Amino acid sequence: MNPRPFLPAVTAALLVFSCRPSLRNGDYTLTILTTNDVHSTWFDSTYVGGGIRKSLFAMNHYIDSVRTADGPGNVLLVDAGDCLQGDNAAYYFNYVDTVTPHLFPRLLEYMKYDAVAVGNHDIETGHPVYDRVTADLKKAGADFLAGNAVRNDNGQTYFPLYKMVEKAGLRIAVLGYTNANIKAWLSEEIWSGMHFVSIADIIQRDVDYVRDREHPDVVVATMHSACGQGDGTILEAEALDAFNSVRGVDFLVCGHDHRPYVETRDTCALINSGSHSRYVGHGKMHLKVEGGKVVSKTFETDLIPVKAEMADSLMRAHFQQDFEAVKAFTLREVGILNTDLWTRDAYRGMSDYMNLIHTLSLGCAPADISFGAPLTYNGHVGAGILTYNDLFTIYPFENQLYVVQLTGAEIKDYLEVSYDKWVNTVSGPGEHILQIRQSDDPRTQQRGWSFINRSYNFDSAAGLDYTVDVTKPRGQRIAITALADGMPFDPSRTYNVAMTSYRASGGGNLLREAGIDPDALAARTVARYPEIRNILYDYLMENGSIDPEVISAPSVIGTWRFIPEKLASAGISADMQLLFGK
Repeated sequence: MNPRPFLPAVTAALLVFSCRPSLRNGDYTLTILTTNDVHSTWFDSTYVGGGIRKSLFAMNHYIDSVRTADGPGNVLLVDAGDCLQGDNAAYYFNYVDTVTPHLFPRLLEYMKYDAVAVGNHDIETGHPVYDRVTADLKKAGADFLAGNAVRNDNGQTYFPLYKMVEKAGLRIAVLGYTNANIKAWLSEEIWSGMHFVSIADIIQRDVDYVRDREHPDVVVATMHSACGQGDGTILEAEALDAFNSVRGVDFLVCGHDHRPYVETRDTCALINSGSHSRYVGHGKMHLKVEGGKVVSKTFETDLIPVKAEMADSLMRAHFQQDFEAVKAFTLREVGILNTDLWTRDAYRGMSDYMNLIHTLSLGCAPADISFGAPLTYNGHVGAGILTYNDLFTIYPFENQLYVVQLTGAEIKDYLEVSYDKWVNTVSGPGEHILQIRQSDDPRTQQRGWSFINRSYNFDSAAGLDYTVDVTKPRGQRIAITALADGMPFDPSRTYNVAMTSYRASGGGNLLREAGIDPDALAARTVARYPEIRNILYDYLMENGSIDPEVISAPSVIGTWRFIPEKLASAGISADMQLLFGK
């Protein structure tokens, strides 16, 4: 159902106690099961080596057991987005086999999902994919919802705002929202025809509208937005903002930050089930009705660890043909790798992994310079025959490559910002050079050492010769001596710089912190290329192999290093041991 005119707020009493006149007196119990950020972990197989993993198949085993115990008519199943990206299966049905009905809606129909919020990585797939999936999900009975994705032409929502569901004898309104910060990560052509507004700015109005129009007994909001701090300062993390302020929502389901988290209050419960099929969120709502009104309600919330080995065998058999098609695509040989690639080597300095990414970028005319970061925290691809599956480890996202114009001064300022997120300013031996800390990881529930900032924002540059002085503060660390071809580097000259579409759209906030307005880069964009994984594939089709001496040519990619070398080498080695062990 699509929106909502501006309506006056209904009374607080109606918000808290509204129910349809036919609701009978008695006790009601609704079970809500939640998932989010599954990132295409649909199959329980790793495709290679006979390994198994947590998956929708394993989640369905638990979901079916709950339906058996509580009654299928008493269980609501919703997802908070980021479904269509992250694994070979999604890629295959998004872009390779576009004739067979898309697998994701068929999976959700099999599992009897009721509704799904749109995630930013779902939007990232592009109009042809998510428009197709939206229509298929509607037919499957699991609407794609995003009430804050607003059409530019008429002000209505691009996706439905809400869906009405009957469960446990109750009328349930499920409202859905996508991440409001999409503009900062994705190029506009991907989400053309719409814009995104803050969830916190509109959710109360939406809840009031839906309660006034539909008179639901229960309201559930599922949003692809991180928990955040609850202080209204982080546009991509509005779940706790809404949880702290909105009236009339009973369950709030969120995601995006991959942080398993539950919280229960007197009037509302919040569930974030983490990511990658690791947990199923499990909530219960107990309502007591007297005189046709809800007079009390209580909540239970829990996170249920998913057991990979408990995959639903009937579901596996049902989708075996789809799995075999994806597996055949995944195991297709695409070339030879003549060196081991470790993404973690990028944190030390120049590495074969980043040299490859930079070489690909600089091969896209008219790029003079390349910015790039490791997008897999600790990925490894061994030397030998490469399959298409390996390309997902080398480059896991569907980022496009842009070439934009920056001045030499802007390039230097940008690198100062990047390395300031990466390294500390130290005065001598024994200090942490990498910005790391020992803490509890809310995503894994384990204590250990980790980077303070996101490593996928640790951009280095190629096409330049430069040093990074770890004894100097931000603004004084970077010394650029020349271009890779030996020509002088001129701060006043304009250069063509290759970077991902994520970065060019403002992702990671590096551009803005360097004083470069991402919104103004459209006019300074001189070339756009396809997804970087496709550029890698084309490179292998043309060259047949990845050779360290080719991708590391100083005359092409230049050189960079941390200095003072002895201090930096010892300190970074010690920090790397804390992060990854010996």
